[in-house]
Amino acid sequence: MGIRDQFQDKARELAERAKASGKQDEVSERTSQTVDQAKDRARDTFEESSEK
Repeated sequence: MGIRDQFQDKARELAERAKASGKQDEVSERTSQTVDQAKDRARDTFEESSEK
């Protein structure tokens, strides 16, 4: 295996890691948005019930 093959393999591996890392970041962002929405909904429900 030549240097060029090794370089291409390493580049492909790094690209796959970057793609997986990007997806992971997207998943964490969506999760935190969902948690924030749930907190907002719970707070709104609590405020509505305490106003009655």
